[in-house]
Amino acid sequence: MSNTTHPWPKLDFHYLKDTIATVHQWTQMIGKVRLKKMPWINHSWQVTLYVSATGLTTGSVPYQDGIFQIDLDFINHQLHITTSTGQKVTACLGAKTIADFYHELMANLEKAGVEVEIYAVPNELEVAIPFAKNDAACTYNGEAMHAIWQALIKIHNVFTDFRSGFLGKCSPVHFFWGAFDLAVTRFSGRTAPKHPGGAPNMPDDVMQEAYSHEVSSCGFWPGSEAFPQPAFYAYCYPTPDAYGQQPVSPPEAFYSKEMGEFFLMYEVVQQSDNPEQVLHQFLQSTYDAAAKTANWDKDLECDLQGLKE
Repeated sequence: MSNTTHPWPKLDFHYLKDTIATVHQWTQMIGKVRLKKMPWINHSWQVTLYVSATGLTTGSVPYQDGIFQIDLDFINHQLHITTSTGQKVTACLGAKTIADFYHELMANLEKAGVEVEIYAVPNELEVAIPFAKNDAACTYNGEAMHAIWQALIKIHNVFTDFRSGFLGKCSPVHFFWGAFDLAVTRFSGRTAPKHPGGAPNMPDDVMQEAYSHEVSSCGFWPGSEAFPQPAFYAYCYPTPDAYGQQPVSPPEAFYSKEMGEFFLMYEVVQQSDNPEQVLHQFLQSTYDAAAKTANWDKDLECDLQGLKE
């Protein structure tokens, strides 16, 4: 699996971080709109966003007159609200305050005929300033966000291919706005011990429902001030004692005892001769580590390559 027509973009966290911080807040607001309007789906799958051909999208969301969709367009740097009744409202993305973006978003939803009220406070952030009261100046660098989105496209496609090799229950490839990460999760089918919770500004019962069953999960995260490097991660819950001792690929991948996860720096994948293959090795080998140490049913895996050809 290789695609070199468009090379994987370089990602420098220090160049990207201010734009990430801004767009993270935007995705929280948009995700909360989806949360409010969608019926609950197991493991909070109803709240996520998706990588689209122009940026990030809610996909179809039900409302009183049909369905609507919110798109963050990182080509033209616009926000679009589109409804099945023919309404379309567009706003420019830019370096506005979080409060300004929030008020504009809610006004544009009303203009499009979407009635919604959200819990307007961020989740999973250590400092959770209500959106309407966050008047701090924000940064939006269109080129930086375009690079992040291009990376998400590449990653989305590898994750989607990896997802196809599993017969059991598996999540979509989706973007969680709480932690600002793209993820895909496999399930063994067995119930798991009660999760302890503990995520900042996140109810424990939400975390416990998310981890109600055994999982092997992998994802991509663009980094933070404490860990200023974009990285791929993989973990399982519950975590067997021998999980972190298993051999994984490529050789640059490593296990963090502190985090209880395997990591592979994005730069290793981006600079390799075949990024798709290297990332797939990481996904498969970390899943193998979880399946082996937690004794997952081997019949959950499948090979659909013949159907693709």
